[in-house]
Amino acid sequence: MDFFRKMIYRTDYHMHSVYSDGRSVPEDYVTSALAAGMNEIGFSEHLTLFRDPESWNMNPSKIPLYLDHLDKLRNSTEGIIVKKGLEVDYFEGKEKQTRDFLSPLPLDYVIGSVHYQGERTVDFGPEFYEGKNIDSLFENYFDTVCAAVSSGLFDIIGHCDLIRIYGYRPESDPEPHYRKLARIMKEYDVVFEINTNGRNRPLADFYPDRKYLHIFREEKVPVCVNSDAHMPSRIGQYFDEAYDLLRYVGFTEMAVFENRVRRMVHF
Repeated sequence: MDFFRKMIYRTDYHMHSVYSDGRSVPEDYVTSALAAGMNEIGFSEHLTLFRDPESWNMNPSKIPLYLDHLDKLRNSTEGIIVKKGLEVDYFEGKEKQTRDFLSPLPLDYVIGSVHYQGERTVDFGPEFYEGKNIDSLFENYFDTVCAAVSSGLFDIIGHCDLIRIYGYRPESDPEPHYRKLARIMKEYDVVFEINTNGRNRPLADFYPDRKYLHIFREEKVPVCVNSDAHMPSRIGQYFDEAYDLLRYVGFTEMAVFENRVRRMVHF
């Protein structure tokens, strides 16, 4: 098993620095990533268009500074490849404006995420769920994620079942939601991530629910493993467990990106 772990081409494309809600400058993440044996890392600061800027997302006016910083970091760094990304909130009805904004940017990949349901985010606090029909919340959330996939805006979908964050579960069987999502992801050739940061949240497990990972494999949806690190110490966190889980389910390849072009590498 140790031999196979050493052979894995390790990437971590989902991390946040001080440009959004991370705790350190990008240089600190590189140091930790080298120590963790990463081959590639990518920064993906939160970008929330169509909402007033909040403390957890990057002001769009800072994007040129952010991309220039990463270019300089990539050119000055040896032993690891630094990629440029964004984690962009999806809003239904704003697809054209989002595409027009993103198209000119020299990015390696774009992660699409659904945080908002209405005017609030599903990870704002457990009080968001109080007094609500959990079955309806799950259905609406997955429908929005499916719309994000079919928009064609994104290369990767982040924490595709973030609605699980506080441990609320629907009374009905959620498997059909995962099956529908996986089929749409395959149709639009979008990658899903194993997001290991769920282990650090009240849920205390990965996104998506490991119980349904076999569905993504059956539907042949490409995958990558990401930490969603907001501090350098969490780069590559729980990755060996995630790799073992993916291999157990039957995955043999992971997605790698450059200039928004994907290729698959064996692991």
